Amino acid sequence: MQEKIIIAIDGHSSTGKSTFAKTIATRLGYTYVDTGAMYRAVTLYALRNNLISENGELLVEKIVSSLPNVVIDFRLNKEKAHSETYLNGENVEREIRDIKVSRYVSGVSAIAEVRAHLVHLQQQMGVNKGIVMDGRDIGTVVFPQAELKIFMTADPQVRAERRYKEMQAKGCAVSFDEILENIKRRDYEDENRAVAPLKKAPDALLLDNSCMTQEEQMTWFLNKIQD
Repeated sequence: MQEKIIIAIDGHSSTGKSTFAKTIATRLGYTYVDTGAMYRAVTLYALRNNLISENGELLVEKIVSSLPNVVIDFRLNKEKAHSETYLNGENVEREIRDIKVSRYVSGVSAIAEVRAHLVHLQQQMGVNKGIVMDGRDIGTVVFPQAELKIFMTADPQVRAERRYKEMQAKGCAVSFDEILENIKRRDYEDENRAVAPLKKAPDALLLDNSCMTQEEQMTWFLNKIQD
């Protein structure tokens, strides 16, 4: 049996990291962890508990002190054949993708104590390897020792179109321009935050999927992992 490894996937928002990572995990029989969903779950908790003011200010001290009350886990949806995100026992897979959560998640993610708390949980999940994890700082902070690192990107316009179609399919009322603006703002915030900014690890493989289908991305991956 081939020795199990850690596969770290980083990249910009709406590049399809989660779908790509889920497919890889299923193909290899690995555990999949969506770290972005973890930050979104903390953000959703903050919104629900008035830890973000009406004018959009993050109440950082209250968010940090609430972390012990935020229980995040992933449970397999057998019908969909992939894991979904649970917050304190509630399935929040749909709620964490809402545009309001997207608006604040970069700010919440930039809180040092939030990152430290979730990074510790993520590292515990990968102790036994055989894991595919995607996010913003997996190959640079969480698992710098990962055997395979991939950095995903795509043109912002392409990403906005994909996100818009996804939101429409879920019945969410949102404008294309709002999504595009959100993506551009998140790129800037993710790349320029003081704590664990989004960047390509020196030894990560670059995957620009602007003009690639999911099947073409998987072919690319299988060729790389064979190497």
